Amino acid sequence: MSGPRTAVVVNPAKVADIAQLKKAIGDGLRKAGWPEPRWYETTPEDPGRGQAKQAVSDGAELVFACGGDGTVTAVVTALAGTDVALAVLPAGTGNLLAANLGLGTDPATGLQVALDGGRRRIDVGAIDDRCFVVMAGMGFDAQMLEDTSERAKKHIGWLAYVGGGAKHLLDRPMRVRIRLDGGAPMPRRPRAVIIGNVGRLQGGVRLLKKAVPDDGKLNVAILSPSNLAHWIALAFAVVRKRERVPLMESYTASRVEIYSNRAQSRQLDGDLISPGKAMKIHVRPKALLLCVPQPDADPDLAHDADAVAERAQNL
Repeated sequence: MSGPRTAVVVNPAKVADIAQLKKAIGDGLRKAGWPEPRWYETTPEDPGRGQAKQAVSDGAELVFACGGDGTVTAVVTALAGTDVALAVLPAGTGNLLAANLGLGTDPATGLQVALDGGRRRIDVGAIDDRCFVVMAGMGFDAQMLEDTSERAKKHIGWLAYVGGGAKHLLDRPMRVRIRLDGGAPMPRRPRAVIIGNVGRLQGGVRLLKKAVPDDGKLNVAILSPSNLAHWIALAFAVVRKRERVPLMESYTASRVEIYSNRAQSRQLDGDLISPGKAMKIHVRPKALLLCVPQPDADPDLAHDADAVAERAQNL
């Protein structure tokens, strides 16, 4: 066998037929001359961090994360700072990292990316003892996640988030102070503060157009719409890829601190964490070795993902 030793950390609740998935992944790896993977199932108590650490301890050189946002975030946290590569096998309605890699919801495309050999060291954001790859947020984006049902996501995919967000469009703004790289506090009354390493939201919409995944910086977006017309103008500019987005301030920093006068909803890579009055985030430069579509040096992690999907049809 010439390929690396692999492991699959899988959330069984996100996979309709896990036996079929195991056969498909095993057959695909065997066909490429890679050894049979070891499988580790997540539990409600441990969404994947402990399983990924065990996989590394057992000798894995590449770990596939198969599940939703929570599974991927847990595996990222376990692998950050190691030389073990992460590959994403999207499951269920997919996840934010899969969207930024252009993988859609097809595990075969994620497998093909790993087999093609594209590898890139990218930054991760860290808050307390947890890491994220795509974006963290406080305010509206986390509220939207809270009010989007799993049933709706299962039936209509990422469009379900539109319904969850609509419930909070006219909520009152937050009162926050934001510090970037230890600078002077910036008082703001935003609806959301988003800290990102790469820029795509669900559905492929690119919010942070200038985000570069390995520049040692995080991109900060402060969104301050106050009525429905403001939301429409902001959304239109983002979808139309306008250079200037109204009611959105953009910055870059390696350390970001957000302090609110009351507890706010918070999320990491689309996975809710407990509400809090603060978020203190710093960047860990090039801490994660990630399997990406070729060419692996392109600033857009999803470059040529369509060609990968075509090759994956053979799997």
